[in-house]
This record gives sequence, structure tokens and C-alpha cells, in this order.
Amino acid sequence: MKSIVPLIVILSCLFFTSFSKATQVIHLSPSAQDMTPVLAKALASVTESELKIVLDKGIYHFKPDYAKSGYRVITNHGNGVKKVIFSLEGFDSVEIEGNGAELVFHGQLAPFQFYRNNKVRVSDLSIDWDIPFTFTSEVLAVNSELGWIDIKPLPGNSYQVKNGQILFPNVDGFNYEYLGSSLAFEPVQKRVVHGAWDFKSKPDRVQKRENGVLRIHEKLKYYPPVGSWLNSKGDRHNDRYAPAFQVRNSKNIRFDGVKVHHALGMGFLFERSENIEILNSGVLLKDKKNGTRVISSTADATHFANCKGDILIENSRFENMLDDGVNVHGTYVMVESLLSDKSVRVELKHFEQQGFEFAAEGDEIWFVHQPDVHRRTVNEVTSVNRINERFIELSFKDSLPSQLQVGDLLENKTWNPNFTMRGNSIGDHRARSIVLKTPKEILIEDNHLYSMMSCIFMRGESFYWYESGAVEDVTIRNNVFENCAYSGKEHAVMYITPRLGKSFDSTQFFDSNIRFINNSVTTFDNRIVWADRVDGLIIEGNKITKIVDEAKPPLHPNSPVFEFTNSKNVELKGNRYIGDKKQLIKADSRSSESLKYDGSMGQKIEVNKE
Repeated sequence: MKSIVPLIVILSCLFFTSFSKATQVIHLSPSAQDMTPVLAKALASVTESELKIVLDKGIYHFKPDYAKSGYRVITNHGNGVKKVIFSLEGFDSVEIEGNGAELVFHGQLAPFQFYRNNKVRVSDLSIDWDIPFTFTSEVLAVNSELGWIDIKPLPGNSYQVKNGQILFPNVDGFNYEYLGSSLAFEPVQKRVVHGAWDFKSKPDRVQKRENGVLRIHEKLKYYPPVGSWLNSKGDRHNDRYAPAFQVRNSKNIRFDGVKVHHALGMGFLFERSENIEILNSGVLLKDKKNGTRVISSTADATHFANCKGDILIENSRFENMLDDGVNVHGTYVMVESLLSDKSVRVELKHFEQQGFEFAAEGDEIWFVHQPDVHRRTVNEVTSVNRINERFIELSFKDSLPSQLQVGDLLENKTWNPNFTMRGNSIGDHRARSIVLKTPKEILIEDNHLYSMMSCIFMRGESFYWYESGAVEDVTIRNNVFENCAYSGKEHAVMYITPRLGKSFDSTQFFDSNIRFINNSVTTFDNRIVWADRVDGLIIEGNKITKIVDEAKPPLHPNSPVFEFTNSKNVELKGNRYIGDKKQLIKADSRSSESLKYDGSMGQKIEVNKE
């Protein structure tokens, strides 16, 4: 892009009162073909603790050649050397006034990193990439018997076929090792194909054919339908470079009118931060109706790891991500060694947790003693010695619990948030709408949810992801759920399913005090609520309509509408059900002992005594 607007960089100090701090202002216009060095020079001139960046409306291009680089630890992404554009670390206050600016990034870049800021404000801007880090093609033919697919890459892709493989995104010498995680989308609505399975594609060979057609030779359990658009995002160890916005060890954060059209990982990632608002914002395609892209962020739209205070997401839209709309959780670490009566060495178990700041001096920690899944003893951290990204030594104020042993789990009690979502839209994407794992107050109201998998998902995990957070106070009310859980794998509109390791008691209650009230559910399939190991679940005043649609046939026609296992204090009252059903309520003998049902939907409870 040629320079059409003169560069304006204004550095000034604003003094509001004799006691106020100075605010240094950077004023930018899109004057260069590569704004990276322009921004870097301006940031290098900042001497004050409070910073304001004002962007004139226009299109800003940021390229990687002159980007600041350094080793970064980013939870749920790949740690390593990252090239960062807006590296905003240690400022007392940072404000970015976008004025409708469009920021376009090129190649492998981490757009924004806010580290150790006491106040963050970002408003009225959008983020996109010139070349997406995904590969999308139209499926022209399938031969499952011989094991091949004919595809035609769509405009906007960057790739090459070399040594019998598709290499993409073919940007600055970088390519994924193979096609990787792949999923079929409907080309008109740009939503995941009904009944689709996502799968890992690692072709035996790729053959060039006439008219730009490529034949992928690969035996698969699931083949995408002819006419669908097949999207691939690369191999798992490289497909999460960095989020569009990473906020770490910061507080008093507000994003307002911020849109992410593409990201090389998550849209918004918050780590050990407090008091967060996302307002009138989105992670979504720029041109959903006419464009050839089907993917916005290649991972979650928003993700909150060990945050605290109040989190609010309001009037925002998250669509076409390749993972969850929202995930709010804590972190389990595992006891690796008992060092003394007051100190312990713990391990961060998942490869994308390593380097995460689990605890700091003054934090209160819960101890979870296997086989008991509950939070029992509490102790306060007095010192932290980080050995490396994998192991941490923690010392405590009081003696360690006498029953503590290797393999037990620790969970941070201090860093858990109150969480509210109101007036949002989440759908047309892979995975779940909202993943909830915090023991504090949760309110989900007046949202429109239409996800491939479960719209509401509660799953504390004591292995693999090691995401903690048994819920204790959840209200889900006045939401619209529409055609949810249309993945090939079985899900439910609301799915409560703890995943605990073999060393833990799988019969103990985990989540508690959940209310699912006054919601409207329109569904093609059966499952609405599927709950395991819950103590206290009220399902009240919901309207459920099962439709008949040839384009969306039931995927699991023999499943019950409501199913409860190893649960107690479940109550269903004042609900309406319209449409056919084979089985309304299924409960095991333990759940049925305290289950209450007022008969408002017809049919009786069927007790499974197995």
C-alpha cells in the first residue's frame, strides 16, 4: 500500500491535576507499507508510566521483518520465540483508541501483549491477516473404498504442493508439517456440516490433477460430504502460535468495539488477570456472506485461565472459531515430591500449561487428596521457586496436610472469578459455546447459542488438560438455544461431565447448585441436559421444541431428553416439551432417589438400575 497519509507521531504529556500522573500519547496514521518499525520507534520514545495510543481511521499493515522478538510463555499455546507488534509491558495504564482502524498482520506475529498493566482500555479497532493460516477447499469427489478425496482450493489460500504433500500457509518460509485438524463446513451458511467429525489429516500423498484439482490419498474413518468446504489448520504442535490479544498479570481491563477476524490461536487470552470486560466486540468472519473463509480464530474466541474479580462479556459475537467460544477455568498442578513439612514440588502436566504462573506469595491453595475429588485443606503460599517451565517448588505458612501424597492435586483458591455473560451470540464453530469451571458466581443470561457441540459444558479435569473448577453457583436463564450439539460425537445442550483420573473416586459428586431456567430450546435431536455427579440441579420453566427437518435429522434418536447419573437433588418443574420423544427422563438408581419431577412434560422417570 502506497503512502497516502502523512505520518503523525505525537508524543505529549497530559497533566490533569497537580497530583495526576503523566500520560504520554502516541498518535499514528497509516503512512507506511509496514507500520511495524514506525510503531516500534514511537514506543521506544515512551518514558511515562501511562500510555495512550490514538489511531486514525485507516488500514495499518504490520509485517514480521522488524518486529520485536523474544521468548514468550503463553498458556494453551506453544511457548517459544514470538514476534510481537504491540509489546505493552509494565505500564501503569494503557489505552488504545482505535477510531475504526483496521489492523492487518502478515505472517507469524503476536499482535498485542499486555503484561503487568494496572489498567487496560482498547476500543474501536479490528484485527485481520492478509493470508489466513488455514487451508480451505471445496470437496468435489470422495471414494471411501479406495481412500481418496478430490478437492479444489478456494481463492485466498496460500499453499504449494511439494513432494506429494500440501504445504500451507507457505508464508515467510513457514509451513505446517501436515494438513492436521480438519473439519467440513457448509459453504452457504458457513457453519459446521451437520453430523460432522473433526479429524486429523495426514495424507499418504497428494496428486495434482487438471483444472487445479488435488487428489488427497488417505484412508479416513470419516469422509467430508461432496460440496462441503473442508478446512485444515495444521499440526497440533504448531497451530497455536499466539492469541490476537494476550493479557497477563494485569487488572481493570476493558475491550469495547474490538473485532478479531483472524488469529493464529485464540482471540482473547487472559492469564492471572482481574476485573475484565469484553463489550460490543467479536471474533468473527469479516465477510461471512460472500467471503471464502470459514475460520476466524484457530482456537478459542475467549479464554480465562486463573483470573479473579469480575468478568463480564456483553453484547458480543463469537463465530467460526476452531474451539470454544468461552472457557473460564483454574489450573490443577500435581504433587511430584514432598520436600519438607511445609514445602512441596509440583508439576504442570499439560504441555501447553508449562511456564504458567500457578501461584504467588500470599495465594491460598486448595489441596485435593486422591481418591477424594473435593477441595479439603487450605494453606497459604509463602514462597515460590520456579525450577523451570515444568516444575515449581512451593512453601507454605502452615504444615502440609498429613494425608498429602505424590499424585495429589493443588488448586489455586485465590484466583477464581465471578463470571457473567449477557446478550451475546455464539455459534457456527467447532466445539462448545461456553465452558464453565469456576466455583464463584456464574450468570449466563439472554444469549443466543448454536454450537456444534454442547452449548453449556462443565468438565473439571484431573488429567490431560488439568483444568480445575468444580462449579458451585450457576444460573443459566432466558437464553435461546438453537440447533445445538450437531457434532457426529454425542453431546447435549447442557453437558455436565467431570473427567477425573483413575486414582479418583468416580462416584463422588463434583459440580453443585446449577439452575437451568426459562430458556428456549429448539432442537432437531433429543439430548437437552446430560448430567453426571451433580449435587443440586434445577431445570425449571424451559420451553423445548423438537423440530422435524430433513436437512438436520436426529443423530442420536434413541437418547433420552434428560439423563442423570450419580447425582442427587435434581428437580424438573414447569417445563414444556413440544415434539416427539421416545424417552423423557433417564436416571440411575442413585439419582432417582432424590429426583423430583412434576409431570409437566408427560412420561414418567425411567430408572436405569444397571
